Amino acid sequence: MKKFIHDDFLLETDYAKELYHNYAKDQPIIDYHCHLPVDEIAANNNFANLTQIWIEGDHYKWRAMRALGIEEKYITGNATDEEKFHKWAETVPYSLRNPLYHWTHLELSRYFGIDQLLDPTSAATIYKACNEKLSCPEFSPQNLIQRMHTEVVCTTDDPLDDLSHHSRLAASEYPVKVLPTFRPDGLIEIEKIDFIDYLSALSKITDIKITDFESLKEAIRSRVHHFHNNGCRLSDHGLPHAYSAQYTEAEVNRILKLRLAEKSITQKEAAQYKSAILVALGELYAEKNWVMQLHLGPIRDTNKAVLGKVGINAGVDSIGDYQQAEHLASFLNRLNNNDNLPKTILYNSNPSDNEVFATMAGNFTGEGIKSKVQFGAAWWFLDQKDGIEDQLNVLSNMGLLSCSVGMLTDSRSFLSFPRHEYYRRVLCNMLGNDLKAGLLPNDMEWIGKIVRDVTYNNAKSFFEFPSTIKKLGTKTYKSL
Repeated sequence: MKKFIHDDFLLETDYAKELYHNYAKDQPIIDYHCHLPVDEIAANNNFANLTQIWIEGDHYKWRAMRALGIEEKYITGNATDEEKFHKWAETVPYSLRNPLYHWTHLELSRYFGIDQLLDPTSAATIYKACNEKLSCPEFSPQNLIQRMHTEVVCTTDDPLDDLSHHSRLAASEYPVKVLPTFRPDGLIEIEKIDFIDYLSALSKITDIKITDFESLKEAIRSRVHHFHNNGCRLSDHGLPHAYSAQYTEAEVNRILKLRLAEKSITQKEAAQYKSAILVALGELYAEKNWVMQLHLGPIRDTNKAVLGKVGINAGVDSIGDYQQAEHLASFLNRLNNNDNLPKTILYNSNPSDNEVFATMAGNFTGEGIKSKVQFGAAWWFLDQKDGIEDQLNVLSNMGLLSCSVGMLTDSRSFLSFPRHEYYRRVLCNMLGNDLKAGLLPNDMEWIGKIVRDVTYNNAKSFFEFPSTIKKLGTKTYKSL
């Protein structure tokens, strides 16, 4: 019986097989956006069992288990790790046509050499076999990353992070670059209850007393400088939509002072502050030649009962239906008009925004830069076969697929790197089908070059990661 995950998995034509095996398969991985915990990478301690490395914290799996009606104690509760694994194994056969089914068996195959389908009858054997391997040195977090031919990993980090774990990794002999990404959501969300405490922590770490908008920008500049010198070349924002309210510096200064005095502000005033701080951040990114990532559109923490029990990232987020185009155009224009628009990647969570984001990206270009503003890879609920194909088709029709910086994991799991393989197989299969249909010329060398560019070369050029990283430890900077 043919293995489910075989050499030509997802590859429907001989053209696709040639493209994947000869041009895509062995490309290094640049995982420029993920949520791997850098402290665990630096510590490099083996996981105790398969549940801890594979199910703990994976809200994709949690959603599927809840959909099957499994009790919360077996998902995020106090059941044993083995009990939780068996409940996941019970869920897997019911996840047919969900990307989890493909990912699950890809990961079992690529990391553990297990080609058996996971279900209740195979669960005990698979759990035991994987646990035995997880105790071996080659299954430590660093080795799991490295064995996937990974060259760069960009974690997602708060501006308050001292980056000591990144510095520790940079000072080691570890060959994979583990670089920080600047994620300043706490600086933007002025309406949040902990906003003043957050600014207080920022003031302390930078030794800059934050009393107004100008001193806040100075403190942010200090952290951007610190991140840059620890190898950061990307920022990231998780927003419902871009902010584009009209404001003046005087108005924003007044609004921030009101909030610092613990007085209430209106929704309009919050939008003005958010618009101003987002522009100020964009200007800093352009100055440092960083890439700005905008993840736009989800509605988060919708199930308040689960949020109260489990906390954030519980798996109760969904696609939002926000208006995007006008906000995004206005924000990008504000930066572009003053020649302060950094290289940017736009990610949408709502598939109905595919064409909006693809065409918006094409409005803003830069001489000598391939696709200065990118329509980013299929994200979150869309990073499955259909969603990836849709993104590739829209990008091809509205822009230049050949300039894409390719895929990322966006994951908290050390076993998620086969998602790059999954993307590469889908890409090669699509191009192979076009070749078979006569929609592309039979020029394997050129199309193979495009595959190599999309899967590796474009990202390497676009992000301009440092060849060396200054060892700065926890030192902070007041200004440039």
